[in-house]
Amino acid sequence: MNNNDYISSIGEITLISIIEELIFEKTGRKLIRDDSFFFKIIEEDILKNIVLNSDMFNAATDAPEQMSFYQMGRKSVLMNISDLVVKGVKPQGVIISLGLPENLKVIDFKYLIEGIIDYVKLWNINYLGGDINKSKEIIINPTVFGFKDPKKIIYRKGLKPDDLVLINDKFGLTGVGFDIILNRKEKIEDFSRYSRAIKSVLEPNDIGMEGIIMADNQLATASIDSSDGLSKSLKDLLLSNPKMGFEIEFNENLIHQDSIKYSIEYNTSLEKLVFNGGEEFIHLFTIDAKNIKAAQKFVNSRGGKLFKIGKVISEEKIYFLKEGKRIELKSQGYEHFK
Repeated sequence: MNNNDYISSIGEITLISIIEELIFEKTGRKLIRDDSFFFKIIEEDILKNIVLNSDMFNAATDAPEQMSFYQMGRKSVLMNISDLVVKGVKPQGVIISLGLPENLKVIDFKYLIEGIIDYVKLWNINYLGGDINKSKEIIINPTVFGFKDPKKIIYRKGLKPDDLVLINDKFGLTGVGFDIILNRKEKIEDFSRYSRAIKSVLEPNDIGMEGIIMADNQLATASIDSSDGLSKSLKDLLLSNPKMGFEIEFNENLIHQDSIKYSIEYNTSLEKLVFNGGEEFIHLFTIDAKNIKAAQKFVNSRGGKLFKIGKVISEEKIYFLKEGKRIELKSQGYEHFK
């Protein structure tokens, strides 16, 4: 077998063998072949929910042309892990279905799988198997799962007036990265000073542990993962919490410094970069104001970050405060099929 061969020349059985070999090489675990996949949990006298997430990665819409095969594999798992961790759940297993074009080279298939396995290994997750089929473009569909005491899961529903809004990273960096990659791609080599922004799109930052820490200590009243932009994430929270709204402070706690520089240098709307960027995988939490010091203490002691960016209000609108003005947020964020 030559690495430059197309996968159509070696077939599904050999592709599965490659996955098995790479899993064993990188983790020391052997993949068990069976009709179903099994996972054992033994915790006496404690009721736990199984918590699952399946978020499809489609190369045609999720992979800019600059993204490597390794980065595709990594991102496909990261975006699923993010949705569990923001609920306070430690991922424990993953099943992955792959749609692959027949003209994909074996070497590129290996890079794709290595990206998946390396990020799975980072979280010490069991890669249990999956399925492979032929498709017109690369499709990666992981199903990630974990277990949690239902009393400690952080749901979207739970906002209370005057709860504080916290985030575990700053917004605007991926907005800059997407603007460069999508709108200035013919000159991308001229933007080396914004390499962090470009990398944030191609290779998103590792997911933080803040959600698990907040859940274990029962500090958050609600949470959501920002994958379609801050604007849409805030609106999605309100769908689960009628008669609630937000007042967001448009300041250095919210905004990444690189996006401020970029907006000035290229006369680009800073509000758009911050609220409509998308795919940041930043976690938003709401918390009772009296618990803020405890939350920061627990999170800081584990190397995490929390930034206060606003509060919950008793009005079904989202405002941001900028230069002493209260402005209603109208943007919708990203939505599939629109």
